[in-house]
Amino acid sequence: MNSNIYIPQSARLKQVIRSIWQVEELTPFKNEHIMPKGLVEIIFNFSEGTFVNAKMGDTQYQLGRCFINGYNSSPIQMQLPKQRFFFGVELQPVAVKRLLKIPAAEFADLPADLALIDPSFDRLWHRLAEAATFNEKVSIISNWVEKNSIEHDPREQMLNDFLHSSAMLNINVSGLAKTLCWSPRHMSRKIQEITGMNTEEILLYKKYLYAVELMHHKNISLTEIAYDCHFTDQSHFIKSFKTFTQLTPGEYLRNKSHLQGHIFENVR
Repeated sequence: MNSNIYIPQSARLKQVIRSIWQVEELTPFKNEHIMPKGLVEIIFNFSEGTFVNAKMGDTQYQLGRCFINGYNSSPIQMQLPKQRFFFGVELQPVAVKRLLKIPAAEFADLPADLALIDPSFDRLWHRLAEAATFNEKVSIISNWVEKNSIEHDPREQMLNDFLHSSAMLNINVSGLAKTLCWSPRHMSRKIQEITGMNTEEILLYKKYLYAVELMHHKNISLTEIAYDCHFTDQSHFIKSFKTFTQLTPGEYLRNKSHLQGHIFENVR
């Protein structure tokens, strides 16, 4: 497998992009289950063939060569091409509306074809396809962002930081509103616009995300994970985890791959 990742260094780019990545491989697996990961990504597909078949809930999708997906509350099941070549741009959630003129919540639980939303993404795909190296692709995306992005205010940056942080797991709605210097109602509108969830739901979602992180990076029991993530008790942990993944924590732990939030199955 050939993989690359780039973390932006300039302040302007960091306001819009969290990371840029690329994976190119001959995959031995037919299927991939991607758990909700709490991020917004644009993915450019350079794999053999035009479409990748995917399923979310009861809905089937054909993912084109440039698609975006926001905050998911259930897994995506993908039929992997034998030769996979994806180039991804993980966006700061608050920046999506300023960059695309569409709130990130519009892409929650939905892998949307960006070329249908804005034909300029088809042209961007072709420019990236012609780039010989990962670094050239990064340069193309960086220049595109510089031309299209608008700075956001410090409170929005604080919200970005909160959404991606494993801190403040035990905070309540009023406490978060005070931290962000917004009224609870205004804060709820902001969070809903970005994630498609209300504030209470996103607070639970963050606990789930941290539980997944601990399963991959800490050798501790599920009971300890439930405690560290501030779930009410073990039953609350199991119920919440299953809501987002359709698996119990134990089932996920037994089937997880080296890649956080991903399960692979059905060897070719």
